[in-house]
Amino acid sequence: MNRSSRLAVLGTALAGLLTPVLAQPAQAAAPAYVALGDSYSSGTGTRSYLADGTGCQRSTSAYPSLIAAARGYALNFRACSGATIPDVTSTQLPALTASTAYVSVSVGGNDAGFASVLTECALPGWLSSCDRAINGAQSFITSTLPSRLATLYAGIRSRAPQAKVVVVGYPRIFNGEDCNALTWFSPAEETRLNQTADLLNSRLATAASAAGFSFADPTSRFVGHAVCDDAEWINGLSTPISESYHPKVSGHTSGYTPVVSPLLTGAAVAVTADVAAAAAAGADAQAALQQQYAAADRTIEPETFVAPDLTTPEARRAARRAGVDLDRFLARGARGARSAH
Repeated sequence: MNRSSRLAVLGTALAGLLTPVLAQPAQAAAPAYVALGDSYSSGTGTRSYLADGTGCQRSTSAYPSLIAAARGYALNFRACSGATIPDVTSTQLPALTASTAYVSVSVGGNDAGFASVLTECALPGWLSSCDRAINGAQSFITSTLPSRLATLYAGIRSRAPQAKVVVVGYPRIFNGEDCNALTWFSPAEETRLNQTADLLNSRLATAASAAGFSFADPTSRFVGHAVCDDAEWINGLSTPISESYHPKVSGHTSGYTPVVSPLLTGAAVAVTADVAAAAAAGADAQAALQQQYAAADRTIEPETFVAPDLTTPEARRAARRAGVDLDRFLARGARGARSAH
């Protein structure tokens, strides 16, 4: 066999060896999922958080982590406790790219000052301006929030033009009863606070629809699971205080995940032990990913409920004006004091 023939045979053999390798498709990258928003997305209330060098309180028990683990998505978990619309715009939107496939976003509650409203309404009636605080929040939600949402949603679409985007709402926190020993929410106040959550959800839904996004409304899932319900999925007054009035692990596994996942992924995610374990296993990698954003995240101001303090001079002056014997009031305990609300 001459040299040319030998080279031809060798070339044929090499081609035979390489063809199966070259014919194999490249392994597809995991779809990119960016979770935007505030504490109701980050997982505040679940009591276990990523060690990412921030106060964002990101949890592997939160619905973005659970959905990503169940579906095999590559999660960039940008949601951060305390975030407002300006915070999401400046610190979170840069994570979006043309290759982002999925986006969830919950924001608006902090813009309306909901933590401050809860703080005011938790006080005894003779000390609180709850109705005025609620009126202010509702006015903001009605008149100012819609245009801010429209601008934010346009920014999301601009940065992630092909992404499936789900706007996520807020649950009703209360059931008409206050069983916590050191807060004084009246039934009427709880009704108005729930109505404010409904109002916020209605504006979020309208803005989402206008942007071509889906809206995940958790209201019905949390019925029977509010603060003070027997199967409570939302923390009441808690220690540490930042956990207060946020969904527990059960609120994310049984409340949010079944509502968000069908809209985001096309099918409901069941949070099994394997799914929870897979989410937890990604904690270190996710913490490392978020550390690159830590400086920006630390600019976000916390929005935290403040527990009532009836020992202040202001409280004593208000008690005197209302004819309340404060020492006796405190001695009776919060439950006995309900009639003084």
